This record gives sequence, C-alpha cells and structure tokens, in this order.
Amino acid sequence: MGVQDDLDELVRYGRMLDTRPRALGGRSVAAFLAESLLRVRGRDGVVVRLRPNQAQEAFEQRRGQRNVVLKARQMGISTWVSARLFLKTMTVPGTLSVQVAHTQDAAEAIFGMAHRFLQLLPEFLREGALRTSKANAREIYFPMLDSGFRVESASDENAGRGLTITNLHCSEVARWPGDATAVLQGLKAALAPEGELVLESTPQGAQGCFWEEWQRAEETGTVRHFFPWWWERAYVADAVAEESLDEDERRLCEQHGLTMRQIGYRRRLRAGFRELASQEFAEDAESCFAASGDCVFEVTAIDARLREIGEPMARRQHGALLVWLPPAEGRKYLISVDTAGGGAGGDYSVAQVVEIASGLQCAELRAKKTVLEMAQAVATLHREYNLAWVVVERNNHGAGVLAHLSSMMDERRIYRQGARVVTQQHAFTGAKTAVRQGGQEGWLTSSSSRPGMLAILGAMLVEQPELFQSERLLRECRSFVRLPNGRTGAQSGAHDDCVMAMAIAMAVRPELMGYRA
Repeated sequence: MGVQDDLDELVRYGRMLDTRPRALGGRSVAAFLAESLLRVRGRDGVVVRLRPNQAQEAFEQRRGQRNVVLKARQMGISTWVSARLFLKTMTVPGTLSVQVAHTQDAAEAIFGMAHRFLQLLPEFLREGALRTSKANAREIYFPMLDSGFRVESASDENAGRGLTITNLHCSEVARWPGDATAVLQGLKAALAPEGELVLESTPQGAQGCFWEEWQRAEETGTVRHFFPWWWERAYVADAVAEESLDEDERRLCEQHGLTMRQIGYRRRLRAGFRELASQEFAEDAESCFAASGDCVFEVTAIDARLREIGEPMARRQHGALLVWLPPAEGRKYLISVDTAGGGAGGDYSVAQVVEIASGLQCAELRAKKTVLEMAQAVATLHREYNLAWVVVERNNHGAGVLAHLSSMMDERRIYRQGARVVTQQHAFTGAKTAVRQGGQEGWLTSSSSRPGMLAILGAMLVEQPELFQSERLLRECRSFVRLPNGRTGAQSGAHDDCVMAMAIAMAVRPELMGYRA
C-alpha cells in the first residue's frame, strides 16, 4: 500500500472509532487500535501494548460527549484519554486535541507519553501518512491530516485562547493553580460545539472548580464516572483475618466484594495517609471530597445517610420535583419555601414538603422559577398535600410569593410568625376551636433566628437521619460550612437553598404540631 492508501485507511478507522463490530468481540475500534498501535511504559518501566484495564474499559463503555471523572490515584484514566485523543488526532482530519495538566512537570509527562505513542508507531506510518512537521514544544502536527495534538499547563491563564479545540482533556482539575474556573471557562469557550470534553481528577476538598463541575454534572448534561481505589488490581497487601473486620470493612466486603488482601491494603492506606486516605484513595463520591471548611453539620451522619437513601417514587417537572411519599388521608403537612427570584437565569427556589407529626420529608421542589411561577407551584403542592400549611421565608423575593399566594389559597393556611393562638367558642354549639391571630405572614430568617434553625436541623440529622430522603439536600448539608468571615453558608460554588428550606420546616414544625386546625 502507498502513503495515500494508508491515509485513507486511517481516515476510515477514524469514522469507526466508537463502533463495536462483532468481529472485535464487543471491543470498540478505538480499543482495538490502541492495543494494536500504541505503546505505554508500565509501572515496572517496561514498554508494553496499551490494553485497557477495568477502569479504562468502564470509561470507554459509558463515555459521552461531556465527561467528568472522579477517581482514586493511579487508575490509568489520563493514559487512556491521552491515547484516545491521540488516536482521534491521527485518524480524523482537521482535528485539534488539547490536554491541559495542572503543572508544567505534569504537562511534560503527558507530552512524553504522547511522544512515545508517536515514536513507537509502525515505521511505515511514522515515515508516511503520519509524518510530522513538528513534534516538539509540546505539540505534534500531522500535515497530511491537518491535525494537531497539544499539551498545555493550567498555570498559563491564556491556555487554549485563540484556538478552536476539537477534543479537550483537563487533568487533575482539582489541583489547578490560580483562578482555575476562569482558565476552564476559557478552554470550554474554545471547544467546538460538537467537541469531546473530559475533566478528570482526584478530589481535593468540597469546593473549587472540579467539585463544582462534579456537583453540576446532571444539570449540564455531563456524564459522571467514579472509580474507587479497589478497581486497580495492584492495590493489595497481606490478607487480614476475616474475624478482625470492623463494621465498615464488612460493609465494603458485602457491597463491593473486597477481598481480605484488599482490606489489608486499605488498613495500610489508613495508617499511612490518615485523614487524607479517603481523598487520595476514594471509596465513594461523597466522603472523598474532604471538606476544606469546617462543616456546620455532622459529616459522618450525612455520609452514612447518603449511603442509605433510595430513589424517589416519582420525578416530576423534568426532575425538579421529587416525591418520596404521597399524601396520606388524615395526615397533616407543611410546605416550607426558600425563594429566589431570577427565573431560568437566576438561583434555585426550593419547597420542602414535610409531614408535621413525624417530620418525614415527603417531597422536594428545586427549580429556577419566577416569583409567580413559584407561588403557583407551591399552591399546587398545598392542594395536593391535604391543604398543607405553607411557610414562606419572607426575606427578599419571598414577599412576592406571599402576595401571590394570598389570592391562590386560603390565607388561614399561610403561616404567620409571631401569631398567638386563641380559643373561640361557637355561639350555638359551644364547640371550641383554636384560631391564630396577629403576627406577620411568612418566616423571617435573621441573624437571631438563623443559628437556632440550623441547630435544630443539625440535631435532627444526627438523631433522626431517616427523616431526610433527598440526595440534593444532604449534599448541600455536607458543603454547608463556617466561612472565614464568621458566618455560615455554602462553600464557593455550592448551594444552600435546600438546606435553608428544610431548616425553616424544622424550626416551624414544633409550633404547628400543637395546632389542631
């Protein structure tokens, strides 16, 4: 075959990279080409064929156009993504693949791997269709394909600017220096609309650019990939005695099939890394984000509950409204509302539906709605849940929600803070009823009421965690911290709307429990 024939064959493979022909036994064409053409240096220093390990194969199976990868150390994801981007660059004309590392040294290491891919290609390709016009300064260019492969460092705030990127891989994003969010936004802006994006990192705190991307993955249409340390077969040590297992170790064995040798390795990790073990060698997608701030709530209780919660019985409004328990005849409910006012482009408004007697969370609405839209949604929930009490935080946009609700529902079911309960006797029947008089509509969250609200919620999270069903709520609780200015709130990039709505519910519930109307 001549050079043009080789080039045509490469381009043909490029159109098939993501397919899984029957002849390959379920493997993708990309995996086949990686094993056939690419070489990597193993941990023992020996250069070998690139055969995907368990984590790499799982990533390849679930990979989407946009991906965020949370992983333990040394899982081989950077190697696999580098190989995939290199294959796309050498088989798809007009491609520009860019990899961004967290440091200059890491960028050099990634480019060294790409350069090894190039140097160990079959000679007829390297000297023919894949002849390069430049292969230095962290850039490889294939002129016959008009395709290039570049490696940048996140320490350069102008990384990627002026380029039109086809494939973007951002490595160890949690450890990017400086204004990582600005650098990432600049890179995303340079990515073509149909371009492939992979953000991957080991965790480093429940804050920052990578943490935000992980938390927002669902709403941004990004595929989450999580790879705990035990997916790496080399992570084993001397076996421990089964009778020596503690409760946490037994849970891991039952849920994930860990062997006694893996438990031995885990004990060694915990002895060596101590509090950083869960961060550097992740076991779940919550505890590995060791909060860098001082969490207001008990993290252990939150993490335990996160492992227990199940799926809601219903998802409505495209997932904005989650329902765990429908209304039951004879039961009384309250709806607590934390309101934002920006509509689709603003912050989230949240309504929590709680059974008054038990405190059990029954439903949760979290959506970006205008004041009128939120009032309509709350009025609908009020009717659905047996004419539930409605408690609206009257700060800021809450006053607007209250104004709309007054014309949508019985005002007597709108909570009035500071109201007093008086007993009235019917003139003819003598029947006595309790009536609330005075007070002001809604709940005011202030510097005096806020600490008490949060304290009640914190106590309930520890004493009765089974009351809380929402993963969104629990994740917000985990990133709700004491801030440097002495106040409490969500860490940078996080939200606290679900937290505040539930705190209002827990604060008002005891008062409504004693009211029979």
